[in-house]
Amino acid sequence: MRLPDFEAWAIFAKVAEFGSFARAAEEIQLSKPTVSKAVSRLEQSLGIALFNRNSRHMSLTETGRALLGHANRLLMEAEAAETEARGDMRRPSGRIRIAAPMTFGIRHLAPVLPEFLQLYPEIDLTIDFSDAVVDLVAAGYDVALRIASLADSSLRARKLCDLRLLLVGAPSWLDRVGRPSHPRELEAYKSFVYTNGSAPGMIRLRKDGSGKEFVLSQMARFKADNAEAFLPALEAGLGYGLFPEFMVWEGLGSGRLERILPEWEGPLISLYLVTPASSVRPRRVTALLDYLVKAFEHSPWAAPATQATTASTEALSRE
Repeated sequence: MRLPDFEAWAIFAKVAEFGSFARAAEEIQLSKPTVSKAVSRLEQSLGIALFNRNSRHMSLTETGRALLGHANRLLMEAEAAETEARGDMRRPSGRIRIAAPMTFGIRHLAPVLPEFLQLYPEIDLTIDFSDAVVDLVAAGYDVALRIASLADSSLRARKLCDLRLLLVGAPSWLDRVGRPSHPRELEAYKSFVYTNGSAPGMIRLRKDGSGKEFVLSQMARFKADNAEAFLPALEAGLGYGLFPEFMVWEGLGSGRLERILPEWEGPLISLYLVTPASSVRPRRVTALLDYLVKAFEHSPWAAPATQATTASTEALSRE
């Protein structure tokens, strides 16, 4: 019985990750001819082409894309096995690939990473910022931050914190249209609609402590797949929207924004750290997970948002 060519599968995963034989060779400290021969050897063994390549460009074939998840899984399992075998003999090292939501990643993940890099000088990070939900294994990611209600049981998830979704608008907009007493009144006005969800423009709201719910149907003035794009127009008084509090807490704290119907909120969602389902992880990934859990133990947006909510509620009571 002939064993699989595990080295070739691992090298294939690295070439796909970097999109280049030369860059993959540099990363794994092998010569470019060795890397190229390993991929060719695997292609000959399988009887298929894994890459389309010419002098200027290379890309995965359809079959290569289908097989990449298997290659990444083999590589991750092998790295995890070596980590477990070594125990605590070595300091965490190597590269971690991270997928993170665009706005949260830039505003809140990036600022906490310098300390991590100082603590672990032998760990390197590569982050892809995107609101798209990626297949961690197929794309070769070690960890992803996700803001969602998770349903994928094939992944390992660690909750960092809960996130509230708040109806907000500029005080100038509310002064002009009036402060509503029920969400249905908002359906008369155009708003900001986030399109990267399951039902864009349909917001299920719940009223604190009452069990009452209302599905708000938005009339769009501005649609986008990244909610940060709405903020200049929102603060300019051009509509209202539903936003995660980590995005609007500063505006609420400064008075540039005001909560609308503070007793009504969108669905409660959470911030998760998600990793492939392997029972063991490389030590570098465990080090990052533990660090981020501590870093987000006290959400920086929670206290100001709470204070702003109280202030806006008091302002409403004086109307």
